[in-house]
Amino acid sequence: MGTEGQCPTRASHDETTSYGDATCVTISDRLRADVPVILPVGAIEAHGPHLPLRTDNLLAERYAQLIAERTEGLVLPLLPYGQVFSLGDFPGSLSLTNQTIARIVVELGEGLYRQGTRIFVLFSAHLGNLTALKEGARELWSRHRDMRVLHLFYPDIQKLAAKVRESPAAHASYIHACEIETSIMLYLAPEYVDMSKALAEHPVLPIDADYTPTPWSTFTKTAVLGNAQLATKEKGRFLVEESLKRVVAIIEHEKEMVEAN
Repeated sequence: MGTEGQCPTRASHDETTSYGDATCVTISDRLRADVPVILPVGAIEAHGPHLPLRTDNLLAERYAQLIAERTEGLVLPLLPYGQVFSLGDFPGSLSLTNQTIARIVVELGEGLYRQGTRIFVLFSAHLGNLTALKEGARELWSRHRDMRVLHLFYPDIQKLAAKVRESPAAHASYIHACEIETSIMLYLAPEYVDMSKALAEHPVLPIDADYTPTPWSTFTKTAVLGNAQLATKEKGRFLVEESLKRVVAIIEHEKEMVEAN
């Protein structure tokens, strides 16, 4: 055993990408300035009859793992709850406030900073978390100008979706339990998809939906925003792999910025 309050010096090299599976011995030489530490952020909310409540958790964890493998990064344990105002009326949905999520980001970031981390990647598979993640990232930046903090949803997802989509988009930004998100699930977590229950729903959002608080229960009873029946694993592979190229490029840029300091 090491001395009280300390772990012994590491004796062997360990390339695990899982922060939580490492020990205080094996993690010691991974927490370097140029090693991105990735926080997957999800949500518990309705995703129609064909996808589980934890869809965003599954996607966040598995996408974050791919990021880590391609950038020599570390994946923190999942933050499984998110800001779920839009779907708060649906059975099973649970929500945190933006303020709570932002505080978690800041406090985790502070702990990582003290241990030498200078690239903190916040990846959310739930678009509703982005305001909170951006606020947390900004506060960390104001405290530590040498820490690079990214707040990411799938980069360029709507542009990529336009290349494979066979059904109209319900919204310019949202992808939810539809052809697009279901395709991503079929690629990253197919064992949790029940395509026999997939729906084709095309809700019409009110003209003021983006300009006033609008619970989704006012325009959909299923939480499906599109035609999930058209989802395929091949579409999901394209969406994930192409968006990951952008993520990797961004993180490599952050590594260069850290090295320049």
